[in-house]
Amino acid sequence: MADPRGFLKVRERELPPTRPVPVRLMDWSEVHDHLAVRPSQDPTIGRQAGRCMDCGVPFCHNGCPLGNLIPEWNDLVWRGQWTDAIERLHATNNFPEFTGRICPAPCESSCVLGINQPAVTIKQVEVSIIDEAFAAGRVTPQVPQRLTGHTVAVVGSGPAGLAAAQQLTRAGHTVAVYERDDAIGGLLRYGVPDFKLEKHHIDRRLAQMEAEGTRFRPGVHVGVDISWEALHARYDAIVVATGATVPRELRLPGRELVGIHPAMEFLQPANAVVAGRLERTPISAEGLHVVVIGGGDTGSDCVGTALRQGAASVTTLAIGKRPPEERPADQPWPVDPVVYEVSSSYEEGGERQYLASTVGFVGGEGDDAGHVRYLRLAETEYRPDGTRAPRSGTETDVPADLVLIAMGFTGPETEHAVAQLGLELTPRGSFARRDDFASSRPGVFVAGDAGRGQSLIVWAIAEGRAAAAAVDEFLSGTTELPAPVRASTTALRP
Repeated sequence: MADPRGFLKVRERELPPTRPVPVRLMDWSEVHDHLAVRPSQDPTIGRQAGRCMDCGVPFCHNGCPLGNLIPEWNDLVWRGQWTDAIERLHATNNFPEFTGRICPAPCESSCVLGINQPAVTIKQVEVSIIDEAFAAGRVTPQVPQRLTGHTVAVVGSGPAGLAAAQQLTRAGHTVAVYERDDAIGGLLRYGVPDFKLEKHHIDRRLAQMEAEGTRFRPGVHVGVDISWEALHARYDAIVVATGATVPRELRLPGRELVGIHPAMEFLQPANAVVAGRLERTPISAEGLHVVVIGGGDTGSDCVGTALRQGAASVTTLAIGKRPPEERPADQPWPVDPVVYEVSSSYEEGGERQYLASTVGFVGGEGDDAGHVRYLRLAETEYRPDGTRAPRSGTETDVPADLVLIAMGFTGPETEHAVAQLGLELTPRGSFARRDDFASSRPGVFVAGDAGRGQSLIVWAIAEGRAAAAAVDEFLSGTTELPAPVRASTTALRP
């Protein structure tokens, strides 16, 4: 473990500074300052890693679905053993450069030190380890010693699909990753703005995977360009990792008006413009009054994107109460609590409203009659039975030239896979699977949000790794690949 008295010597939680708001709103680069020195030369990182306690039972392991060996690599960073640290980190996580940037870090909520002090900066130490490893040339291809002769198709190139592909390639199988977009990465590529995750982090990892033998097939929509049945006939196994991409809708009066969009219809072309793959976005917030319905990560991304495009105003609406500043009594440690958080995008501007129930959309007059101009709100009322409803008589109209619905996702797109492969679904609309990630069709496995529903990136990577172990055992009869989790949201019996 790290310094046994480190948490007594250093009680402050130190994080890297963010760039000034007026500066970062002028570009799409990551909001955090890029230090002039490498992580191994920054004393802050070692000092913070040294706060990790010799706590006996590291609850952070349980808080992380990947089972990251957090105390071990904290200790190694504190000792300056960066080569060993990246080996420990890669032992459980294929892509710490992603989780270290966009994971909400449930591990920190489970940190034992967090009982009466600010938790260890686990996420920052993690991303420092992988950044140092890339800078030092320690991230190299792990080419399999032999090929098994088996072939696997991975459909979907988000974190679950990429994790499964890398694990299966390293096990010696020949793996091809299919992606319907024009570039590999799933929502990491076009769903997450560059100010949270610059895309060179994806590209350098893909270069490693290509050198290991993974093959990528972007621009191929499975079910349309090639049928699922043809894919099943061509490969020995299939991993369905298409994510949960069906947006949750808001069917209210005026929904048909122009200017109301699911969040991804706004974010994806905006990110494509930043990537240089699209000349102009069809949905721009420039000069408009923007209202974002939903205060989660996707809503936050919409806020940051709209501000960079030059929106006249940005308002975020949340139907519920404002969360408390501190951990509430009914969510004790080590539960991951719901607390009030200010993301980098909310730091940059805009207004946040709570207890705001949307009751309708109002169009303009005359030539503007078909375009949204106002959003009608009412105060949210909590009823004795625990349900919520708009309080009658509290309706108000707020200016809204562009409304973005960021209320999450209901599940995967299933039409083609069900029609062509006959895959069964759960009552919630996800692909049904057993505990070993196997679907209702032999040789077809389901990993990530396509099976468990909308979730965190750490769960996607964990399920991708576990599904790879199940596929490897299906093909080879046994496996040495780690399986950190079992499938959830199952609806099939073995």
